[in-house]
Amino acid sequence: MEEKRINKAISDTGFCSRRAADAFIEKGRVTVNGQVAVMGLKVTLEDDIRVDGKRIDHKPPLVYIALNKPRGIECTTNRKVRYNIVDFVKHKERIFPIGRLDKDSQGLLLLTNDGDIVNKILRARNNHEKEYIVTVNKPMTEAFLRGMAGRVPILDTLTRESQVEKLDDKTFKIILTQGLNRQIRRMTEYFGYKVVTLKRIRIMNIHLGNLKLGAYRDLSPLELKTLNDLLADSQKTIED
Repeated sequence: MEEKRINKAISDTGFCSRRAADAFIEKGRVTVNGQVAVMGLKVTLEDDIRVDGKRIDHKPPLVYIALNKPRGIECTTNRKVRYNIVDFVKHKERIFPIGRLDKDSQGLLLLTNDGDIVNKILRARNNHEKEYIVTVNKPMTEAFLRGMAGRVPILDTLTRESQVEKLDDKTFKIILTQGLNRQIRRMTEYFGYKVVTLKRIRIMNIHLGNLKLGAYRDLSPLELKTLNDLLADSQKTIED
C-alpha cells in the first residue's frame, strides 16, 4: 500500500494545508495509531490518523473557488477571529485561502481544500503575476508612477520592478510578481502617498471579472488546467 508523509496524508484529506499540518505535528496534536506523530513519519490509508483526537479519513471532493472578498474580512481560518474568511464564505467543505489579502483590501481571493495546489502556489509566489487597482489620497505625479514601477526599498529589501498604468489622477493599475507583506501600501507610503482603496483583480490566469462583492464562484476546468500548467512552468523555472 502507498506510503505518504504524514503532513501530505493530512493535507490530502482536505483537513488543512501541509504547512498547517506541520504546525499541528510540531505541537504534538497529531497521533498515528495512538502514538504522537513526528515530522517525516510515513503512513498508509490503513493507519488511524487523528488531530486533537478526531480521526481524519474522509477525502472530500476537491474545491477551487474564486471569491470577491470585501474589506473587513480577515484571511484566517481561526474561527475565534470575529470576521474570519471561513465563516464569511460558509462553504460546505472545509476550505482555506491560498495566500492572503489584507483585511483593509478587497478583491480576488482563491480558496480550496487541495493542499497540493496551495503548496505549489506558495512555492511559486515570486514567479506569478497578481494585478491590482489602487486609489491613493492625492493626485499622482509622474515621479510617483516611475518610482512605483521601479525597485522600492521596503522591509530591508528592494522590491522587484512592477508594471504600472495610470487610470486617472488618483488611480493606477499595478502588476506584481512578489508577495511582500502589505507591499503596495508600503511602496506608496515610501513616496508620501496613502492607499484609499486597493482591489486585486487577477491572480495568474484567474480574473475577478464582474463577480459581485462578497460572492464566489467555482473555477472552470479550463482555468484550473491553465493554472496547473503555469505552476508547472514556475516550478521548472525555480529548479533551473
